[in-house]
Amino acid sequence: MRRGSVAALVVIGLIAGGIAAAVALLIPWLPPDASRQAGRTDFEFWFVVTICIVIFAIVSAVMIYSVWRFRAAPDDTSDGPPIHGHTGLEIAWTVIPTILVTAIGITSAIVLSRNGAVASNVMRINVTAQQFAWTFNYPEANNLSSSTLMLPKNREVELYMQSKDVIHSFFVPQFRLTQDIVPGITTKLV
Repeated sequence: MRRGSVAALVVIGLIAGGIAAAVALLIPWLPPDASRQAGRTDFEFWFVVTICIVIFAIVSAVMIYSVWRFRAAPDDTSDGPPIHGHTGLEIAWTVIPTILVTAIGITSAIVLSRNGAVASNVMRINVTAQQFAWTFNYPEANNLSSSTLMLPKNREVELYMQSKDVIHSFFVPQFRLTQDIVPGITTKLV
């Protein structure tokens, strides 16, 4: 491959990468947040996505370079030279993932510990899940029951959730929290 062709491929790759990055930054990937936990959860999401993008870019670049640089000649059918280990490389591909997974674990633990903190002025809502229906009971509002979840503005809420029949999953995308509800177990969600 000629130098001009390689340069053209690099330019095309940079342009495509720039367009992809611009599109990725302009699209709202997550719904609007409606809880105090959402910002921390979004941070953790983007932290992991950024690590994944960097790893993908490095692996793709090494793979493309290797395919281009070490390709066999059209008439070459021989095996490559045997290679037996590279201690530095083996240490690197053990230590780097360990550091990355530890960083993700630490940030996740911090986010989860902050998300679980309960304020003093919490409104209790009893949630009952059953097949094809949800019932929300508000003890502070004369035990008002509704099939629609209604939340007060700027006040912490604690959901006490129970299932009558099967396992249900409670998920509100704007809260960035999901919780499975198992029959016979009362689950709390702040």
